[in-house]
Parts: sequence; structure tokens; C-alpha cells
Amino acid sequence: MAQMTFRDFVGAVMGSDLARAAEVLEALLSLDKTAAAAAVAHFQKSMTDDPGFMGKAMGLRTAVTSGSDGEIAALLGDCFGLTGAAKDGAVATLRKQYPA
Repeated sequence: MAQMTFRDFVGAVMGSDLARAAEVLEALLSLDKTAAAAAVAHFQKSMTDDPGFMGKAMGLRTAVTSGSDGEIAALLGDCFGLTGAAKDGAVATLRKQYPA
């Protein structure tokens, strides 16, 4: 099975398959089901309410490949509403996939 990507996540959100979007986030960010569902809801609301949101969300790719852990953490908070241990774990997971 191919590795899931944020493109898979956005495709699921755009297709209104929120359960699939949550599954993708569980895999991408090592979130539990509850945190993943909340992250999907946050992302979807932000996408609807903020016209500039998708530009910020796309910045996550740059942060993951060339930014600092602080930049990644800030975007995970802004884009997915992650805080505390969930955010720290997601940064660690992304760093394993995309070492600095």
C-alpha cells in the first residue's frame, strides 16, 4: 500500500469523506481517533471561514521539508488545532518521515 500524503487528506476533505480524512491524519500525524476527528473538523471549519487558509495549509509542506520544529508546530496548531502532546507527537512523527 502506498504511503498516505496530505494530498490524500485534502482530497478526502474536499470530497466530504471526513472519516477517511481522519484515517489519513491518524496515519500521517500519529493521532488517535478522537484527536484526528477534531483536527479534521478544525481544518474544515478554517478552510470554510478563512479565504487565506489554504495558503497557510500549503505552507506546512515547506515547513516540514525545510523549516524548524517550531514552524511545523505552529502550523499544526493553526491548521489542525493540535495542542500539547498531540502536537508534539505529530511534529516527531513528521520529523521521522522528513528529517531536518
